[in-house]
Amino acid sequence: MTERAAPPAPGTQRWVSLMVHDLEASQRFYQALFGWEYQAGPQRLGPYVRALRDGRPVAGLGQMPPGERRLVAWLPYIATQNADATATRIRDCGGTVAVGPLDFSGGGRLAIAADLHGAPFGLWQGGGRGPLPDADGVPVWNELVTAEAWPVSMFYVTALGYEVAPDPSVPEDVDYLLLRLGDHSVAGVRGVGDALPHDRGAHWLPYFSARDPDATAERARKLGAQVQREPENGWLGRTVWLSDPEGAPFAVLRPSRPLRRGEDR
Repeated sequence: MTERAAPPAPGTQRWVSLMVHDLEASQRFYQALFGWEYQAGPQRLGPYVRALRDGRPVAGLGQMPPGERRLVAWLPYIATQNADATATRIRDCGGTVAVGPLDFSGGGRLAIAADLHGAPFGLWQGGGRGPLPDADGVPVWNELVTAEAWPVSMFYVTALGYEVAPDPSVPEDVDYLLLRLGDHSVAGVRGVGDALPHDRGAHWLPYFSARDPDATAERARKLGAQVQREPENGWLGRTVWLSDPEGAPFAVLRPSRPLRRGEDR
């Protein structure tokens, strides 16, 4: 999943992975959209590639087993110093652990879990990757889309050690909280109430950098993606919400302010 390097700070969210039904088609889509290149990754859980931008790994794409019918969704991986202890804490807080913890190539250890409202996420114990390139198609933010922000935020506080704070740039009538590590904001939690998709439920949404979100949205549309919300200026910056040809939701963003996400340090 990652190169061997100094372990990232616990709670860091800098890696995202996507399990798809047609790996080759998904590679072509994201290559055309973001300019990603690929290298073979660990095959323990099936065919898997690392997506590279300017020669640095930024995301992973994997192939689901034949006949697998689950929804396609991006999965953030959250750094931990002890995957087994964190997995136990997740269960104690009402979450579930579906895979692992298990050893992965390169000396890492991973697990796949879900919060108490069913939103899946990964755990990663191992090396980090250093700074990411300043280019389109690089993950710059993760956001949990859920019914109510406050209750599930307390799960992440207890299970993963985050602090919670409001974002002063967000309108008061928007249910939105920040997950923080010290003075770094690492992710957002957006409560959408009855607008939560009934077919998907609570889920994590990755934001990828785009110097021109409008042009990226038009290119995505031509490549077979769906534009869920037209480009707009929000508190994070110029944003457009999309779903790829297999239905996985994601967003592209030109930030209007620095997003400090608890980088490897």
